[in-house]
Amino acid sequence: MLLRNRSAVVRFSLLLLVYAVVMAVYVWYTSPNSVPAAYKGTEADPAAFFTQSQLTDSEMLNAARNWIFFLSGPWEWFIYIALLSGGLARYWRDALERRRLPVYVRFPLFVLLVDAAAFILYLPLRILGYGMSKTYGITTQPISGWIRDKLVAFGIGYVTALAVSAVAFWLISRGGRWWLKLWLLSVPFTLFMMYVQPVVIDPVYNHFSRLSDPQLEGKILELAAKADIPADRVYEVNMSAKTNAMNAYVNGIGSSLRIVLWDTTLKRLNEKEILLVMAHEMGHYRMHHLEWSAAGAVGSSLVVILIGRWLYVRALRKWGEGWGIRSVSDMAALPLLLLLLSVMSFASLPLSNLVSRSAESSADAYAMKLTGSAEGSVSMTQKMAVASLSDVNPPLLVRLFRDTHPNDLERIIAARKFEETHE
Repeated sequence: MLLRNRSAVVRFSLLLLVYAVVMAVYVWYTSPNSVPAAYKGTEADPAAFFTQSQLTDSEMLNAARNWIFFLSGPWEWFIYIALLSGGLARYWRDALERRRLPVYVRFPLFVLLVDAAAFILYLPLRILGYGMSKTYGITTQPISGWIRDKLVAFGIGYVTALAVSAVAFWLISRGGRWWLKLWLLSVPFTLFMMYVQPVVIDPVYNHFSRLSDPQLEGKILELAAKADIPADRVYEVNMSAKTNAMNAYVNGIGSSLRIVLWDTTLKRLNEKEILLVMAHEMGHYRMHHLEWSAAGAVGSSLVVILIGRWLYVRALRKWGEGWGIRSVSDMAALPLLLLLLSVMSFASLPLSNLVSRSAESSADAYAMKLTGSAEGSVSMTQKMAVASLSDVNPPLLVRLFRDTHPNDLERIIAARKFEETHE
C-alpha cells in the first residue's frame, strides 16, 4: 500500500513537470504586449506609452507572472497529495496520539504541522515571484519586510484555518446534515471577516492615515456627497515602501467601510485622474457591489460545501484506507479537505473573474458618469500600466483565470466611446 501511495506521488510529480513545461511555452509565446491591428498606433497601443525597454521588461515579467500563477494551483495540490500519499499526515496524527495529548492540544498541533508544511513547500514560488517583481522594479519592499509580511500572513492564516477546521471536523463527527450546519455557520463568519478586514487585519500589514492633502480630500468628499455616499474622511495607505504600482480600493461593510488610496497613486496621478479613481470606488459603493460580493460569497460557499461533501466522501471511500484515514472526521483527512477547496477555488476562477470584471466595468462607467467626463481616464490607465508593467491585452487563459478587471485595452476603448457619446 505504501509503495502504491508513493508511486501516486511520483506520477503526480511527472504530470506537474509536464504541465509546467506546457504552461511555460504558452505564457512565453502569448506574452508580447500588443493589440489588434485596428488599434496599432493609437493611444491604446503600448508602443505609444511604453518605452522599448519597458515593452521588453513587460514581456518578460508577464510571462513569469503568468507561469507562476498557473503553476501555483497544481503546486499546492501536489503538496496536499504528498502529505496524504507520502504518509506524513497519518504519521503526524499517530505521533501526537502516542504522546497521549488531549484532542484540544493534538488538533491545533496537527493543523500547525499541515499549515507549516504547506507554507514552507509553497515558499519557492513566493520567493520566485518576489525576486521577479524586485528585479523589474515593481516591488520596492526589502527582503526583511517581505518576510515579516509572509510570517504575519502565516499566523493569521493559521488561526483562521484552525477555527474553521475545528468547527468543520466537530460538525462532521456529529453526523446528520453537518454540511447544512457548516454553511449556516459560514454566513456570520463571512460577514464578520468582511467587517474586520479593513479595521483589524489590513492595519497589521500597512499604515493607514487621513489623506495627506486636505484640499484633495475636500474635493473627494464633495464627489462622495454628489454620489450620496456618507463619507467623512478618505484613507491613505503607505504603499510606496513596498511597491511602485498604483491602486485604490473600497472594502468593509457597515461602519467599517473604507475608501483607500495608495500613496503611490497620489504621487503619480494628477487631480482629475485621482478623482476618476475615487469615483470608480464610489461606484462600487453606490451599486452595492460589496453587498453583492457578500451575498455571492455566502451563496458560493453553499455550492462549494455541497460539491466538496460529495467529493470528500467518495475520495475517502476510494483512497482513505491507503492514506490511513479512519473516518470522515479523522484529522488526518485535513489535507484532503484543503486539496478539494483549492481545486474547486481554481476551477471557479473563470466564473468569479467574469463577475468581477463586470462589476469593475460598471464602476468605470459610473465614474465617468459621476464626473461627467472621461478626461484623464486614458492617461490614468496608461500610467498605471507602465507603473506595473502590465500586459495591455493579455491572452485568453490569463483573461479567464487571472483578470479580475477589464484589461487596459478595454478600458481605453470604453473611455473613448464615452467621450464620443457625450460630446
